[in-house]
Amino acid sequence: MTVSEMAQALGLKAVTAVGEQQIQGAMAADLISDVLANGAPGQVWLTIQTHRNVAAVASTQDLAAVVITGGREPNNDLIALANHESVTILLSNEDTYAVAGRLYALGVR
Repeated sequence: MTVSEMAQALGLKAVTAVGEQQIQGAMAADLISDVLANGAPGQVWLTIQTHRNVAAVASTQDLAAVVITGGREPNNDLIALANHESVTILLSNEDTYAVAGRLYALGVR
């Protein structure tokens, strides 16, 4: 499944360009250090974090996309850096647990 297919299936709102990268898995974490230690290329990162470091970490780890959950809105610094680094940022009003369950049901492991 591609990032754009996932975004459509989950009804996610895009705040940056949506890539066509194949999703290789997912992780749910709110600690930047956890994502740095355990994030893998092609994963989708589910988080409630909304600051610019999210884009920096996603770019460093070559993540497929970041989904900000719980109806939170990213700050302008995050959006600007995500656009610069070509990081897909998507938004969901659902909490992280619900989004993770829906991703799992779509076959993302």
